[in-house]
Amino acid sequence: MREVTLIVKVKPPEASEVQRLEKKSLVSYIYIGEPIKSNLFGTKPRIQLNDQFGRVEDIPAFITSERQKRDEFDRRFLTTSLKVDQDISMGTVTDVKQELRKSGAFRINYSVRKVEKMNFGKLL
Repeated sequence: MREVTLIVKVKPPEASEVQRLEKKSLVSYIYIGEPIKSNLFGTKPRIQLNDQFGRVEDIPAFITSERQKRDEFDRRFLTTSLKVDQDISMGTVTDVKQELRKSGAFRINYSVRKVEKMNFGKLL
């Protein structure tokens, strides 16, 4: 697995039922969050593809690049893991998912923080 320097803040949402990914070498990561250096890049949510900022329109090229790095046999098992800050709107996530779908990247995983028991607080 390739180590990436995060340039966006990501505090994943919590979940009590989680499952680990088996082959992390077949996982490509897309990070979505506010830039760590908000004084330079602002506070608007940004997408990180590998070590740089990207746009939704850059996702097909990113997926193609990630596929080409893998053996032909393994390409069909490639999973895209979304590491999304819990405060990011679902609109941004939906836009990313639409581009992944257009690129034929149908295996999507959402990264979360494991907790023993969910605390939903007051619902009303």
